[in-house]
Amino acid sequence: MVREIKVTSLVVMLLLTLWAAPPTRSEIVVLRNGQRIEAEVIRQDEQSVILDLGYDLLRVPRAEVEAIEEETSNQDDPNSAVEATGPVASQQEGLYRTASVSKTTIERNVVRFGEAVVMVSTPGGRGSGFLINEDGYLITNYHVIAQETLIETTVFRRADSGFEQKQYDKVKIVAFNPYVDLALLKIEGADRPFEHVFLGNMDRLKVGESVFAIGNPLGLTRSVSQGIVSTTNRDFEGRLYIQTTADINPGNSGGPLFNLAGEVIGVTSMGYLFRSGLNFAIPVDVVKRFIRNWDAFAYREDNPNSGFRYLQPAGRRNHDAPPTARLPEIP
Repeated sequence: MVREIKVTSLVVMLLLTLWAAPPTRSEIVVLRNGQRIEAEVIRQDEQSVILDLGYDLLRVPRAEVEAIEEETSNQDDPNSAVEATGPVASQQEGLYRTASVSKTTIERNVVRFGEAVVMVSTPGGRGSGFLINEDGYLITNYHVIAQETLIETTVFRRADSGFEQKQYDKVKIVAFNPYVDLALLKIEGADRPFEHVFLGNMDRLKVGESVFAIGNPLGLTRSVSQGIVSTTNRDFEGRLYIQTTADINPGNSGGPLFNLAGEVIGVTSMGYLFRSGLNFAIPVDVVKRFIRNWDAFAYREDNPNSGFRYLQPAGRRNHDAPPTARLPEIP
């Protein structure tokens, strides 16, 4: 009897030890009501997030999840979060890439994708842009480079002492479409692969969702602004925009608007200077269509208007009334 009690006690102690031990890799799931759940995320999709609580599985509806944060040994060091996350499985779709990335904090996303945001400079002014692949292809607004051919980009690379600025003066205009205010550029003569972003999906973007922008407003490089999605389909002169409360100022044009997963869901395009909270971004689905069909808007030096210039039809020369319609005669 005593022997059985000792064996049972050892089993109970072992179970308690295993139950009390923290998971080898855990995340903090932040719910929309403010509650936080620390557990291992074993699966997630657009409908739900499945958590391993150690003794049971918990299914949380995706609509109730505000963010998923990586739990690391040093929460004050944002670089440790990137190392804990590890490589992201991505998918190549033409010139750009997509990925399934968990939501996290803005701080960690800035560390993760901040190097992919660049400054675009021309003799006429400055704007922003973002790299879409490691080969140096980047997206910006057309109005940032309009009527310009001398283009430079500044890439901000993380170093031990902060950020190092690397300027590239060999920037090729690949394509542009003024009607959607987008341009595709390519940095040439790079000495190493570029950090790049992942493009998101408008179907998963919701009103009220937290977003943030990175850009160079008024020349203030690598500035971050935070807000929410006010609406996903604001009509302006026949085109749809994402309306957001994230501040957008001159110099932000062409930069990325991110969700909390670090995916680009829009290109910051315009905002009201003296009316905060009214800012607009080009939806990422428009950006994807432009990139996939870039050859239709390809830039040629011998014809700068190639890809978008349309001639007006000739005016009517015969001002007489048109002939009366009649049925053809049957022989």
